[in-house]
Amino acid sequence: MSEREIRKRVIVSGRVQGVGFRYHMRRAAENHDVSGFVRNLDDGAVEIEAQGFPGEVDAFLAEARRGPPGSRVIDFRVEPAPIEPEARGFRIRY
Repeated sequence: MSEREIRKRVIVSGRVQGVGFRYHMRRAAENHDVSGFVRNLDDGAVEIEAQGFPGEVDAFLAEARRGPPGSRVIDFRVEPAPIEPEARGFRIRY
């Protein structure tokens, strides 16, 4: 049985803007072969959508939960998201 891709939507709150969080996540996505995006939200949180094989997505989300140096993750909410069959690459959205 082959493994199927999954997609997760995550809202990360705390000290996550102005500390290189989005760039940290783009590098993590490249390291874990995860596609999707990351963007700052108006309320100071960061939104992430990550798609890939379960083990890679889990490892990517573990890095998101830790965040880069200087960040402080206070709340980390994860929910399933619909797969995007054509998803390729990981982008920082503005």
